[in-house]
Amino acid sequence: MFGIKIVHQNHKGLVELLGKYHHSVEAGLHFYIPIIERIYSVSLAMNPLRLPDYSIITKDNAEVRASLTLNYHTTDAVKYKYENTDSVESMSQLVRGHLRDIIGRMDLNEALGSTSKINQELAAAIGDLTNTYGVNVDRINIDELKPSTSIQDSMDKQLKADRERVAAIAKAEGEAKSIELTTKAKNEALIATADAQAKATRTRADAESYRITQMNEILNQAKSGYFENQSIEAFKELANSPTNTVVVSGDKIGEMGKIPVIKKMLE
Repeated sequence: MFGIKIVHQNHKGLVELLGKYHHSVEAGLHFYIPIIERIYSVSLAMNPLRLPDYSIITKDNAEVRASLTLNYHTTDAVKYKYENTDSVESMSQLVRGHLRDIIGRMDLNEALGSTSKINQELAAAIGDLTNTYGVNVDRINIDELKPSTSIQDSMDKQLKADRERVAAIAKAEGEAKSIELTTKAKNEALIATADAQAKATRTRADAESYRITQMNEILNQAKSGYFENQSIEAFKELANSPTNTVVVSGDKIGEMGKIPVIKKMLE
């Protein structure tokens, strides 16, 4: 009597003879002798695996929790089945160990901001695991990397303090700028006022100087007869006034006769 075993697409069949690996078969229908032979089917398809959160200590002794997802597939069904009790768990432990080593060489801030770099270094560190576990990691990604609750609280407080400090500095700078602009405006107003007053003073001085200059030019251009006429007019006023004494310059006494009123007074 023969047994029937169907090996599905993208699987590898491992035939054991009396409990020992004998040979491999491809996907399809296969017959075997029960009790003496046995066929195991190993999937070669890609499998997703999410590693649970676990704690990692950074270079500056900060605790972070990491969770990651990877995709792997079996590349060597014989090694996968017979050379490791649990190739998937062994692979997971190797990944976690490399991740601890990579993050352990980083400070907290560097680790939190370098997930892409960590992914690249982790993929390079794992490499091809075919020779060891019969599997290969096709893709690996850190889903979450977060500090512990106590560190997160401290970071939140620090962030709040930084925001308040920045706000205080911005407010102080704004007030200082306002004072600067106000002082500048007042100074400019004072300067403008002083300039206006100086210009007005210069204008008045120029006007007065012009008036005096014009008067001097007129006086210089006037004929002597004009002043004699002015003198006569003055004498007339004195003659008509009740004043009895008239003071006349000696060099002008001979000309007194020219004034009719004075002439009558002399007669």
